Amino acid sequence: MNILAIETSCDETAAAVVEDGRAVLSSVIYSQIEEHKLYGGVVPEIASRRHTEQIIPVTRAALDQVGLTLEEVDAVAVTYAPGLIGALLVGVSFAKGLCLGGGKPLIPVHHIRGHIAANYIAHPKLAPPFLCLVVSGGHSHIVEVLDYTRFCLIGKTRDDAAGEAFDKVARVLGLGYPGGVALDQIGSTGNPGAYPLPRPKVTGSPYDFSFSGLKTAVINLAHNASQKGESLHIPDLAASFGATVAEILTLRFFAAARELGYKTLACAGGVSANSRLRAALEAKAGAQGCTLYLPPLSLCGDNAAMIGAQAYYEYQAGHTADFGLNACASLPIGEDRYNIKQEVIL
Repeated sequence: MNILAIETSCDETAAAVVEDGRAVLSSVIYSQIEEHKLYGGVVPEIASRRHTEQIIPVTRAALDQVGLTLEEVDAVAVTYAPGLIGALLVGVSFAKGLCLGGGKPLIPVHHIRGHIAANYIAHPKLAPPFLCLVVSGGHSHIVEVLDYTRFCLIGKTRDDAAGEAFDKVARVLGLGYPGGVALDQIGSTGNPGAYPLPRPKVTGSPYDFSFSGLKTAVINLAHNASQKGESLHIPDLAASFGATVAEILTLRFFAAARELGYKTLACAGGVSANSRLRAALEAKAGAQGCTLYLPPLSLCGDNAAMIGAQAYYEYQAGHTADFGLNACASLPIGEDRYNIKQEVIL
């Protein structure tokens, strides 16, 4: 089954053709990073406008790469939640148009489920059940993957997500956007033990995260140094912050795995590209005798291939939508809203 997948949840316009949920036949991504760098982060209105401009050429390129026409694909999949509402609406509206014009089934895909499915592309042997750490700019989740389309949220951030904290700290340190990449690069030469930083906990919720206090601690260090006319060693501070985030994520993830009895583990999302986090997870997995699956760097960020991978399993479970499908800015991973009938008011 060949699925044409569309992804426009944030600032990447992406399209891909995926066969049977595992084989990526084509993948095209138009990134807006250089434009959003000017503003220190994603500007939703600009993102939506660029999606509108790029979605047709990106989709055409994905089909051309594999030599298929719209008539020759079996279904169209699209990210419908969560994300920037204007950006999501571009993809959802376009996908509905393709299905209406081509007579194809419409498969709605939850963005975070897609990130998890990136591991199916990279690791053909991986199959549920397993425990997954999902870390991105907007999410920090521990997810129990019970089946390809059944998920249980074990832990989540109570405030900032890990990726969001990276971006905010990088901005204060003058490293620009995207912050996670910049901090990882400059921190690779620093001493991770140079700056003692707090490890916030959520009372009564051992698997939840809180990165706001950690972020604030680094910001206060920077502001105090500026007020006193002192200089900070940026590589050391970046290394200390990155190591602390990796430690927090790793310890809670493996604590959940031990309690739930999981030995098969995975990581997904944009922050899964972070070198310190990957090293910490691999070291802990080796020490605990667990099998850990990490996506290649090319599949960590937003892409349509992961949406096409998850779409295959959603389709097998009968999860298709009609033309009343709407975008949803916020939606828990275990829920869906694609089957809500839309009331038309005349």
